[in-house]
Parts: sequence; C-alpha cells; structure tokens
Amino acid sequence: MIELTVDTVRLQSPRTITTGTPVSEAATYLRRNDVSALPVLVDGSVVGIVTQSDIVALVAETDDRPAVRMVMSSPVTTISPTTTLTAAAETMRTAGVKHLPVVDDGSYRGLLSIQTLAPYLSRHHLKVEPNDESMRIESADSHELTVSN
Repeated sequence: MIELTVDTVRLQSPRTITTGTPVSEAATYLRRNDVSALPVLVDGSVVGIVTQSDIVALVAETDDRPAVRMVMSSPVTTISPTTTLTAAAETMRTAGVKHLPVVDDGSYRGLLSIQTLAPYLSRHHLKVEPNDESMRIESADSHELTVSN
C-alpha cells in the first residue's frame, strides 16, 4: 500500500493571528463556515491555536475581552508536510485534537483538519462516528479518540 503524506493533500489556509489579536477579532474570523481554528503565529512560528471551542469557553466563563494569548491552546501539536496521513491521524488521536498546523523548517504552511484528513483514509483506517455529544474516531488498530463538539 502506498502511504500518502500531508503535503499531498489540500490544506486549509485560514487567516493566522498573533498573540495580541483581540478575542473579538478572532471570534469574527471563526464565524465563517469554513474556519474552525486559527493558528497563532509569532515571528512566523506557530505558538498556539484558537478554536471555536476556546471562544465558547471564554464567553461561558467571563465577560472580559482578553487578547488571544489568554484563550489559545499552547503548546500546540504540529506536523511536517512529510508526515504520512496515517501518522497525522494517529497524532490527532493521541493529542486529542481536530486540527494540526503543518510546519516546515519552523515556518507555518497550512492547517490539517480532521475533516480534510478523513476522505484520504479508507474506512478500515479511519472510522468517524458523530453523535450528539462527540465525534468518535477509531483506527484500524482499534485505538479510539472521542472529540467533543
């Protein structure tokens, strides 16, 4: 079987933000249907990621309007363009994330999401089962990941 790598798939290219970006601005970008996460860059390096869930948690917990650095997930798990798709799926599973920034020689190249990854893996490699509360991913070796929506 030929193993595909991340650099063979079309990555998402969402807007990137900095640690000083106001959360309200990040929330505005995340309102778009095609944007579910925003990589946070400092000097071209990925230092975090802000997701729709991060914004929802902030709104639920406080009335403050802090900068992105206060809500972003950090450190962030990244992969290289030469990572195989199977390895990328395993990284998502073990890290418990739905988005992986792709980094090449320290530079941000794009964002791999679970939605982008799923069509490239056969059903026996990746089984996605959404339900009311979470998405369950099961790989061929019976590893399982549950990701809350």
